Amino acid sequence: MDTERRQFFRNATATAVTTVVGAGVSLGLWPTGSDQNDGSDAAHAGSVDSSDGTIPLRPPGALAEDEFLARCIRCLRCVESCPNQAIVPLEVGSGNRGGGGSGGGQSVRDATPVIQARRQACMLCAGIEGDTLKCGQACPSGALQVIRKDRDSIKSNVMMGTAVIDEALCYSYNNWSCGACYRACPFGGEAMTLGLWERPTVHPEACIGCGLCERACIRYPQAIRVRTGGGGG
Repeated sequence: MDTERRQFFRNATATAVTTVVGAGVSLGLWPTGSDQNDGSDAAHAGSVDSSDGTIPLRPPGALAEDEFLARCIRCLRCVESCPNQAIVPLEVGSGNRGGGGSGGGQSVRDATPVIQARRQACMLCAGIEGDTLKCGQACPSGALQVIRKDRDSIKSNVMMGTAVIDEALCYSYNNWSCGACYRACPFGGEAMTLGLWERPTVHPEACIGCGLCERACIRYPQAIRVRTGGGGG
């Protein structure tokens, strides 16, 4: 058995938890309702910041980045409220630097909440009691908007980022049939479809950037990543 084949089977177990979550969502753990969050400012971590343009993956319901940074009080209540422990505070010094001025070069993003999808993706509170996403419900400042947990509201009001496939790394584009990312996607058939050999295609207009596909990818380094609107790494 060659190295690539051994790696494929060794890494396969990495999909288990996320695939179950995605399947559960597809089977209807969310209600399919028309009662949506009407807030027009419920939004999208995606505006380009004043530094290098790299926007971290924010929790669902985050305002545009500049406004998010202005409103977030770094209380970390969203971190504490997340049932999947997907939200973590950005490490001090790892975010973008504020332009000019004093303050010793402290990052404007230090201690703000982010999601590192490869470590733990956003499960959108699937199967969790309550009518709204927990992080937005816990936020006291409005940096994270309250979003109802039905599919229609999530599709309309959550835009964390967009999944991007690296075909050079993806097993299904290189003579192996995989499909782990598709099976993890809570909007499979809409945000992502499969072609020959289970080759995935992301449809950006339907992808909300939850990161479940990235978490599920059995390739190391992963062949699919969530990118935010600000570009960068």
